[in-house]
Amino acid sequence: MIRFNCDYSEGAHPRILEKLAQTNLEQAPGYGQDTYCRQAADLIKSLCQTPQAEVHFLAGGTQTNLTVIAACLRPYQTVISADSGHINVHETGAIEATGHRILTVPEQNGKLTAEQIARCCKEHWLDDNPEFAPQPKLVYISFPTEYGTLYSKEELSAIRRVCDENNLFLFADGARLGYGLEAPGNDVTLADLAACCDVFYIGGTKIGALLGEAVVIVNPKLQKDFRYFMKQKGAMLAKGRILGIQFLALFEDGLYFKLSKHADEMAQIIRQACAECGFEFLYDSPTNQQFPIMPDDLIKRLEELYAFSHTKRLDHRRSAIRVCTSWATRREDVEQLVADIHKYAGK
Repeated sequence: MIRFNCDYSEGAHPRILEKLAQTNLEQAPGYGQDTYCRQAADLIKSLCQTPQAEVHFLAGGTQTNLTVIAACLRPYQTVISADSGHINVHETGAIEATGHRILTVPEQNGKLTAEQIARCCKEHWLDDNPEFAPQPKLVYISFPTEYGTLYSKEELSAIRRVCDENNLFLFADGARLGYGLEAPGNDVTLADLAACCDVFYIGGTKIGALLGEAVVIVNPKLQKDFRYFMKQKGAMLAKGRILGIQFLALFEDGLYFKLSKHADEMAQIIRQACAECGFEFLYDSPTNQQFPIMPDDLIKRLEELYAFSHTKRLDHRRSAIRVCTSWATRREDVEQLVADIHKYAGK
């Protein structure tokens, strides 16, 4: 069985394992106060062009989202998200468990628009008794989105303006950030994202690391006491150097971007094969996630050899699936899938 159902099936890039093994018996301070975490943080700040930022390393995506959101919001405040946002559909009420409501709006190709955010704020403050409802304070987006789609630099800038006009924080979930940055047609850089967001994170778990996410806090208002929130949410790893070492290996010579680009290139090969067979796509994704719409009988035959996710039934004979490549996807596996798609489609 060849797995195309997620981008974290494999362990870690060999260079990370080598670096962990080389430093294994070194003694280091705990809780992210070691030299490796400091070096990785400095490197990330340099790449983001944000020397004033703070960088903290957490273990996983859900933990990161709930910790950041808890740190951003007072008990009576809420986070605005697309209804397809990861925090709304894939985190088992983790945000609600911190005592905060998610204010959802209909997604636009997986994205929020500046106009939607402005409308949420206007509706809240025009109420005769605004304090009777949770106060909008944070905007949550993903780059890329759950559907592999991307915000343009213009769209991010528009969202930033609306956030400034309404005194909102902007938080970007970057679990698959590299796959977005390296996608064909993307015009957003790491520095652009840092300039637009108050806080965001760089995902390692899905892009070559054993585990780990790097939270970049740009806004000084959110930097104060963040480590208190980390500890309270169980996000402060005693052997924090394990995370710092991994991010140092990923960013010291551009490995993170090379791995991300590889996954996107593999996905584009699959996308081209599906297009050649006349299949439409549920979402127009340039990233490592592809959503072809296929006949159910063809899907059933492919499932004998490949693992992928079922996304949506379109009608009585067709469904959309998600095919997901990763930093470690082998070209020969992609070529085999492509050959089988052509064979079963009769092309």
